[in-house]
Amino acid sequence: MGDTLEFNDIHTELKGSWNDGRLRFSKQSVVYKSHKTGKVDSIPAPELSAAQWRRVCLGHGIKLATSTGLVYRYDGFRDTDFEKISAFFKTNYKVELAEKDMCVKGWNWGTAKFTGSLLSFDVSDSPVFEIPLSSVSQCATGKNEVTVEFHQNDDAEVSLMEVRFYVPPNTGDDGSDPVEAFAQNVLSKADVIQATGDAVCVFKELQCLTPRGRYDIRIYPTFLHLHGKTFDYKIPYTTVLRLFLLPHKDQRQMFFVISLDPPIKQGQTRYHFLILLFSKDEELSLALNMSEDEVEKRYEGKLSKNMSGPLFEIVSRVMKALVNRKITVPGNFQGHSRSQCITCAYKASSGLLYPLERGFIYVHKPPVHLRFEEISCVNFARGTTTTRSFDFEIETKQSNQYTFSNIEREEYGKLFDFVNAKKLNIKNRGFKEGMKGADGYSDSDEDQHDAYLERMKEEGKIREEGDGSDESEGDSGTDTPQTKYIGYDSNASESDSEADDGDSEEESKTKKPEKKPKKVVKEMKERKPRKEKKVKDPGAPKRPMSAYMLWLNANRERIKSENPGISVTEISKKAGEMWKQLSKDRREEWDRKAAEAKKQYEKAMKEYRESGGGAALVTKEKKKKGGKVEAKKKSGGEKETKEGGNESFKSKEFISSEESSSESDHDRGSKRKVCD
Repeated sequence: MGDTLEFNDIHTELKGSWNDGRLRFSKQSVVYKSHKTGKVDSIPAPELSAAQWRRVCLGHGIKLATSTGLVYRYDGFRDTDFEKISAFFKTNYKVELAEKDMCVKGWNWGTAKFTGSLLSFDVSDSPVFEIPLSSVSQCATGKNEVTVEFHQNDDAEVSLMEVRFYVPPNTGDDGSDPVEAFAQNVLSKADVIQATGDAVCVFKELQCLTPRGRYDIRIYPTFLHLHGKTFDYKIPYTTVLRLFLLPHKDQRQMFFVISLDPPIKQGQTRYHFLILLFSKDEELSLALNMSEDEVEKRYEGKLSKNMSGPLFEIVSRVMKALVNRKITVPGNFQGHSRSQCITCAYKASSGLLYPLERGFIYVHKPPVHLRFEEISCVNFARGTTTTRSFDFEIETKQSNQYTFSNIEREEYGKLFDFVNAKKLNIKNRGFKEGMKGADGYSDSDEDQHDAYLERMKEEGKIREEGDGSDESEGDSGTDTPQTKYIGYDSNASESDSEADDGDSEEESKTKKPEKKPKKVVKEMKERKPRKEKKVKDPGAPKRPMSAYMLWLNANRERIKSENPGISVTEISKKAGEMWKQLSKDRREEWDRKAAEAKKQYEKAMKEYRESGGGAALVTKEKKKKGGKVEAKKKSGGEKETKEGGNESFKSKEFISSEESSSESDHDRGSKRKVCD
């Protein structure tokens, strides 16, 4: 039989939703791992006190009870699994796996039994249904009635809101109220978020990125209370999946990330992650609201009554002790800039991607955590905007795709080696051949055909050809594009009809020639005439800079020195944030400098115009316009002499000047006249 038993596709119910996972029985413990969240429930073998085998909706299930009062239920077993599980329990756990039938009578009266954290409603000593008291959010009493309300789960298709129990009046002599006794039994094990006693400690005005704002965080023994100016959030420690402590790329700040399931809610918004941002320089001295003996007894040396040090260390230490979860930190990965994260963009927002020992986490908008075991494959792709960057795509086993874009190409080698070492499935290993070593792209496209690049090249060629023809026609002095094309096509209906759909001669005679120009006019309306570029005066005084640009030029070097290795785009983003945080007095100082620069510019511009500046530019523009008029007149004269007064026909061959017209041009013009 072996030392372990493993079962896949085992289901457990969580607040009205079925979650599948893997269950393993070993000599030391019973371990269940959820496929959705990766959360692990571990039951030490010595704590197992009872086990039941029951027929349920998804086949057969096991109900396990512990000596600490907890109850676990797992469904999805086959009928044939009973014998080997029963034998394993007898041998290793010294527990009898008892068979228990469920009541299917459909009665609505029976007996309520409280067993540990479970409320069982029985009829004839057989359970009809069971309510995990950890799913209860509130319990209200009335006359001979108790109403039990439940936490809602977004993953559940159908949610049970509440159940009402009618409690008959007590006929005994003890004088106790059965309704209140029932409610107290429910509340004693229910997951009702209510402050029981004083907070262990309080952290004032911590900076939160999600939900955004400054919050006071009150630490209670069973839950976390976020108190802000607008909203309050209460987070039970049972909903905390993981804790992360991540260094910022600037090496001056730290992220503390709390992963939640189910998430905290505000209206229709769901926050699956609570992200706190700390400065490494911020220190704190904290005294817990407990005696030294209580701290030692409850937290067993993990905390002390008086603590001091960096704020992020104290917060993470307190959270680790109360939540009883390990803190995940970045592993051995080190990027090109010697930081443990990669700058990238996800859903049009810039952030940081941290490769961890067992997954990836992206901070911060929106936060994403992907475990290696739920990743199907990864893909490296060329950047869509520039060859200086590439995209990193992750596809999960649930067919969800996450694209992290605008990653500097210098990071490619480090990221590829990391993914390869973790034995993740890389979709396009050939992409590495298009790179120069581990540092960048190859300049040649021989290894990999880039269809997007080829299309852009073709469009560029077409654009250049179109621009050149427009300039030559415009300089020759023709009329508006509509006039030129109408004149060109108005006498060519016969040739057009032959070229269109292979029409016969009879059909071409019956066609009305007036309809052809209309089609051409419609086509030419879509083609907008080229706008003339404004001619700049190189001698004119330069326009003054705004207050922000004056401030940026004065602080650019400081930003670079404080953030080594920062890119140009990151400098602009960082400067924008610093400018927003600038005090009103400092802003007014730069506004005054900008106003003085504007006055000097207006004064200099006035002197420049009075001294005759800009006159040469005006003369140049007039000459240019005059040249166009002369060209029109000249081409018009040629048209009359060569066309014999036919004003509607304007061909490119007949509007060229006499000096540039060659014999071949004249021959082509003759052929064109004969065809028409």
